[in-house]
Amino acid sequence: MTTPLLSLSGLGRRFGALAAVDDVDLEVPAGARHALIGPNGAGKSTLFKLITGAVPASEGTVSLGGADITRLSEHQRARRGISQTLQHSSLFLTQTVQQNVLLAAQRHHGSRHSLVPRRQSAARDRVRGLLADVGLAGRADVPVAALSHGERRQVEVAVALACEPRLLLLDEPAAGMSPAESARLVTLLTSLPESVTLVIVEHDLDVVFALATSVTVLHLGRVLLTGSPDEVRTSDAVQEAYLGTGRGSLFLDGTGPAHQEVS
Repeated sequence: MTTPLLSLSGLGRRFGALAAVDDVDLEVPAGARHALIGPNGAGKSTLFKLITGAVPASEGTVSLGGADITRLSEHQRARRGISQTLQHSSLFLTQTVQQNVLLAAQRHHGSRHSLVPRRQSAARDRVRGLLADVGLAGRADVPVAALSHGERRQVEVAVALACEPRLLLLDEPAAGMSPAESARLVTLLTSLPESVTLVIVEHDLDVVFALATSVTVLHLGRVLLTGSPDEVRTSDAVQEAYLGTGRGSLFLDGTGPAHQEVS
C-alpha cells in the first residue's frame, strides 16, 4: 500500500471550549490536487495552519511521507518540503520579480550557498526557469509593485516553488482575481509537475472544480465529505451545508453561484 504524502489522523484544535477543527482524518496521495472547501466558520483556515505548523494541534497527528511532523515548527516543516502561499501577499514590492524569487531560493539553501559563484549562477538559472514555468519570463526585471494582482499571485507561486516543495499549500490563491486571471491561475497550477502535491483552500468553486482531483468539505470543524469533484457536486449534505436547504443551484454550470465566491 502506497504511503500518502500528507496524512492527518484525529487532528483537532481547540480554542477554549470552541473546537475549530475536530477529529479530522485525511489522506492526500503524492501528486494529488486536493481542495479544502466549506462555508464560513468551517475550520478551513485553522486546518491549513495545522498542516503548515503555524498553530499547534490540540490533539491528533500530522504526517508527511509517513513521518510524524506534528511537533515540528513551521520552519522545520518547510525544511521537510512544505511550502505555502498566503492569502495576503508577502512579496517585497520594491524588488524585481527575479530578486523576490532568488531571495527565496537563497533563503531555502542558506546564505553560504549563495556566496559560491558557481552555485549562485545555478540559482539564477533555476529562477529563470521558474519564471518561465509561471509565465513571467518577460517580467523578471519588473518591480513587483508594477505588476497586476494576478501577476503577483504568479510570483508567489514561483517563490513557493523556489523552496523545492513536496507539498504546496495555497491559501485562497484566486482571491481578488478577475475571471481571466483565475483562468490563467488554473492553467498555471494544472501545469505544475506531479512531484509537487497541491492542497488548496479556495472560495471560488469554479477554480476548485477546474483544478482539484479530490475535494474535502469541512463543516463546523469536521469532515463532511471527501471525494471526487463529481461526488461533491451531487451531495445533498454539501448543498445543505452551504445553502441551508436541500438540493439548490450551488454547483450549476454556466451561470450559477459557483461563478461567485462562496465564503
